[in-house]
Amino acid sequence: MATIDVPEQVSVLADAEALRKACKGWGTDEKAIISVLGHRNAVQRKQIRLAYEDLYQEDLIKRLESELSGDFEKAVYRWILDPADRDAVLANVAIKKLSPDHHVIVEISCTRSPEELLAVRRAYQARYKHSLEEDLLVALVSAFRYDGEEINTRVANSEAKILHEAVKDKEFNHEEIIRILSTRSKMQLMATFNRYRDDHGTTITKNLEGDSGDEFLKTLRSTIRCLNDPKKYFEKVLRNSIRRVGTDEDALTRVIVTRAEKDLKDIKELYYKRNSVPLDQAVAKDTSGDYKALLLTLLGKED
Repeated sequence: MATIDVPEQVSVLADAEALRKACKGWGTDEKAIISVLGHRNAVQRKQIRLAYEDLYQEDLIKRLESELSGDFEKAVYRWILDPADRDAVLANVAIKKLSPDHHVIVEISCTRSPEELLAVRRAYQARYKHSLEEDLLVALVSAFRYDGEEINTRVANSEAKILHEAVKDKEFNHEEIIRILSTRSKMQLMATFNRYRDDHGTTITKNLEGDSGDEFLKTLRSTIRCLNDPKKYFEKVLRNSIRRVGTDEDALTRVIVTRAEKDLKDIKELYYKRNSVPLDQAVAKDTSGDYKALLLTLLGKED
């Protein structure tokens, strides 16, 4: 379930005017920006952007970029974008890092529906004038996997054996592993992972634990965790982003912004069960200022 608190009725014209007022004159009214954008869903935020441009012949996103700074600006920018466009930006930033962050690509590829992932690929091409596949040759990105509930038990049994043989022989980049993970539906994969556990007394991710410096192996583990239990995966990303020496603001922002309208409430509950501390409290302790206020608003808890 989502965590953002959205009013039943909103006036996008009034919202556009409030944002214009927040950005005019000496100093920016960050609280007003949070008050509006932090309580609007993706459809409403798009309508506000269009209304703002129509009223003032100015791009709201560019105006906010010029008015804000630091982690707060980055969080607002990611929040105000259309979800597909946001994912395209997140993917590009991850790819262009000196050491590419493949976990971000895994998150996008494994937790979006086939239609959403197709929209991301289109947004990426429109924004960067070349395809996501050109920048990162990953089967997960280009696959259009079946999204239904049906499960084939025979296939689950046989593919659990294929996975076990490949893992046992340490052939982690075996083409059959790639084929199974990139083409099977999520429900089918869950059945396969469960069969693997039942047959061998341990999870496939446990069997994949090994060289911490092997980037492909780490990406493979993340892929399986993300496909098998995305909420548990995101809880761990949040936990690691807060627990590390120095908060990982990129990861913290990414998860809260991308899940606030989907399943962040469930992720919050998992976080509390795992850490005995409410996520809002942990975020409040590790962040500050307007950045903290926006994240807490998206978490459904005002500062």
